[in-house]
Amino acid sequence: MFLNVHSSYSLKYGTMDIPAIVAKARALGIHQMVLTDINNSTGAVEFIRECGKQGILKEADDVQKGNIPYQIKPITGIEFKRDNQLLYFGIAKNREGMRELNEFLSHHNIENIPLPDDAPVFKHVFIIYPFSKIFSRILKENEFVGIKNTQLNHLYNHHLLQQKDKLVVWHPVTVRDKITYRLHEYLRAIELNTLLTMVPEDYKCDKDEYLIPEEVLKTKFDRFPFMVENTQKLMDACDLSTYFEPGSQPASKNRLAYCKEGTALDKALLRRIAFKGLEYRYGKNNLVAIERLEKELRIIEFKNYCAYFLITFDIVRYAMGKCKFYHVGRGSGANSIVAYCLRITDVDPIDLDLYFERFLHEKRTSPPDFDIDFAWDERETIQRYIFKKYPRWHVAFLGTMSTFKDRAIIREIGKVLGLPKVEIDSFTDPTREWENLQNPTYKKLLAVHQHMKSMPNQRSIHAGGILISEEPITYYTALDLPPKGFPTVQWDMYEAEAVGYEKFDILSQRGIGHIREAVQLIKQNKGKDIDIHDFKTFKTDKKLNAILREGQPIGCFYIESPAMRQLLKKLKCEDYLTLVAASSIIRPGVASSGMMKSFIERYHAPDKVVYLCKEMEEQLKATYGVMVYQEDVIKVCHYFAGLDLADADVLRKAMSGKYRSKLAFEELVNKFFLSARNQGHSEELITEVWRQISSFAGYSFSKAHSASFAVESYQSLYLKTYHPKEFMVAVLNNYGGFYSRWVYVHELQKTGAKVHLPCVNHSDEVVNIKGNDAYIGFVGVQGLENKFITGIPCERRLNGPFKDLEQFVKRTQITLEQSILLIRLGTLRFTGKDKKTLLWDIYNYLGHNQKRPNSIELFNLEHKEYTLPHLENSDIEDAYTELELLGYPLNFKMFDFLKTGYRGDMMANDLHNHVGETVKMVGNYVCEKTVHTVKNTKMWFGTFLDANGDFFDTTHFPNTTPIYPFSGKGCYLILGRVVEDFGFPSIEVLKFAKLDIHMNPVAVD
Repeated sequence: MFLNVHSSYSLKYGTMDIPAIVAKARALGIHQMVLTDINNSTGAVEFIRECGKQGILKEADDVQKGNIPYQIKPITGIEFKRDNQLLYFGIAKNREGMRELNEFLSHHNIENIPLPDDAPVFKHVFIIYPFSKIFSRILKENEFVGIKNTQLNHLYNHHLLQQKDKLVVWHPVTVRDKITYRLHEYLRAIELNTLLTMVPEDYKCDKDEYLIPEEVLKTKFDRFPFMVENTQKLMDACDLSTYFEPGSQPASKNRLAYCKEGTALDKALLRRIAFKGLEYRYGKNNLVAIERLEKELRIIEFKNYCAYFLITFDIVRYAMGKCKFYHVGRGSGANSIVAYCLRITDVDPIDLDLYFERFLHEKRTSPPDFDIDFAWDERETIQRYIFKKYPRWHVAFLGTMSTFKDRAIIREIGKVLGLPKVEIDSFTDPTREWENLQNPTYKKLLAVHQHMKSMPNQRSIHAGGILISEEPITYYTALDLPPKGFPTVQWDMYEAEAVGYEKFDILSQRGIGHIREAVQLIKQNKGKDIDIHDFKTFKTDKKLNAILREGQPIGCFYIESPAMRQLLKKLKCEDYLTLVAASSIIRPGVASSGMMKSFIERYHAPDKVVYLCKEMEEQLKATYGVMVYQEDVIKVCHYFAGLDLADADVLRKAMSGKYRSKLAFEELVNKFFLSARNQGHSEELITEVWRQISSFAGYSFSKAHSASFAVESYQSLYLKTYHPKEFMVAVLNNYGGFYSRWVYVHELQKTGAKVHLPCVNHSDEVVNIKGNDAYIGFVGVQGLENKFITGIPCERRLNGPFKDLEQFVKRTQITLEQSILLIRLGTLRFTGKDKKTLLWDIYNYLGHNQKRPNSIELFNLEHKEYTLPHLENSDIEDAYTELELLGYPLNFKMFDFLKTGYRGDMMANDLHNHVGETVKMVGNYVCEKTVHTVKNTKMWFGTFLDANGDFFDTTHFPNTTPIYPFSGKGCYLILGRVVEDFGFPSIEVLKFAKLDIHMNPVAVD
């Protein structure tokens, strides 16, 4: 009887999640109902699955009473609204009907076409129009009119009574009870961005839109029994049982065959390409590699994942071949020698003894996934290739579902209640929590918050996940078209996996852009071709490893942050395998558990390692008894606790946040403890092993992932070591990395390059380098309009260098404001005139409300020259201008702003000689990191440059630090004690203050 049920996926409208709807229906004895969310089918497949799941599970009460839990018959559809007005809702007769509805909605979403007043002709869909007194539509065979019990009196003498077979019971379901109706009102107010009291009645649901027993609903239509019969007949005609068998694992929905001829040819093709790649990677007769390759191919073929590998290979081949793009294949896919031979990844799994079962094993129920990184400005090209290659409705981006967050909910509720901003701000201030709890208004907000938290708020797009489907994706979901411009499914990665999809991750990162552009610049500037994939040479290069050991790889991917630099130095890291380990133990979980410190200690004294037990020694000897990688979690769960590989991998996956069933996770944890006890381990030992697993697994990398990062780090390190100027220019042009832009400009200057301020006759949009001269690009100039950022270099390239100010103005059609900005920065210094003279001159051309010509003059008419008095200019004035317009002074150190000439008692490179001493230093602020202590107080880690341009680091403990110690950019006087941790010196700060500077003379005047 319930043809129009809304879940919370009817965003900011429905109030119940799908499990709650099904549970409520079962409690009321309802046997079938139709989920019809508004303009989406996000929950359709989840609803079908949930009905089956709750029908199979037997509750204790059911068993005691001798009842056999039944399965509610799930029927799905979509409600179509335009501008908050209900047009009609469609009910799928079967899978084909759901596809029709999804494709109808998808077409209008993707083409941005408003939904029509009349539904189109559907073959497998029932359409229900809402009843009205003036209903005059001519109904098609599959179309009906839904009538609420409150509308029955309007049927008197209505012409629709002549079409009794077209009238059905319409009892929409939106809320659970009166309390959730109030929640519905809040949601509507938030959606309409208005006060709770201002929401129009016709924008809300009726107050009785909740589930009631079927028999009660039927009695409301006693005078019109044919409506009940029509409704029953309609629902009985629907059958979606072909979607899933209750309780069974869904079959893979990914594209099953890469070749048109089918899976048999896929197997032959994958084998041929893999063995060709094997020869490229290992030579002709490497028996170990051949044996490993055969093992993997056997499992891949058994699991029918050949197409998955071939599709990924095709993407990489297109990127490397036609586009000449550089990529990094990372994640668990790098555990596979097949992936290595297909050049999906550059990580050698034999060299690293990578655990293939982390990626794929015979018991795995879902396909593996590859993470392929491209440069930030090249990823879209690859995405467009994928969407062009595969048919419409067979390829889409993965979606995400954002939920209402705690502080955001409080703000939203406060706004619809009409509270002033100051009061709302106070309610979201964590330091006033106790005070707020005494406030009755805040208590009211909290009551609403309890109902609203974690509810779906809006659909969005996944960072890079793409689904490529065997059958049309529209059997399972409608598609949106977010601002990115690619069709996107209406559910997230968890639902995708539950349906049977595994994503292809096409991602981006700046580090690849650094490498790509550096190689190009080296070719342009030095005429050298660099084989950046010659990793085997890089990892044994003594010069690279020496720099790695010193911990100063600024600009290099993943290893430049203060924490990573410290770790590299503490480990005295000088080889690839140690870097792989460092890439994982730097993660928060390892550090917070104390395992990072344990690893460093054991790394330096491996003969003193005491292992927890024999199994831990056997499985973790390579990492000195410390879990470093995700694979270690699997190995410990398997060999220590006795879980099978499938359960071990599921537990690992659950702990990394990719498993959303809390109940299933708790069952696995219990299974871990029970199984470990059965292995004969003591409770104390089991508890300690579990502590290490649980504190680490959620933040860890797979070893293959760490290895992929380490490869890219070595490539960056090679370029910085042997071609530092070009590399640092590439870093600047690809939006830097961990640090602010000025740090990379400083690093470029340290290479010996002569770095120039922007110049209209030499600068391009981005930084360029010719020989030893590098010119800052116009992109970095604050306030410069985009048309001049690109237009000035373009005009110069087309018509040659600018000869003087007048010609520059005429050729670029620049405005007075923009020209003043460029003059102040010194970009017209080629004229030989000082800035203040040029600022005077510019008014001859553009000042005094003169109308600027809109086209090039036929004759070159020169302006009259005036003799000006000498105008003073100072270095510090220029430095302040650069600070304003670039964000940093180029040729004027921050130390030169100081009123004092004092630069500290010592420099950073001498700290190791003064361990235990209290010293004074002066440092230029680079960055900071705030952390919370176990007592919930704050402490900070700071990074500074000394007057010589060398890095040093500080620690600010709560008892020696004000509430917030830093005051932004500038130089600080630091008093502290020199401490050393595994050979890395730093300062424990006792006193700390920002030093006074000379003011801008222009501002003083």
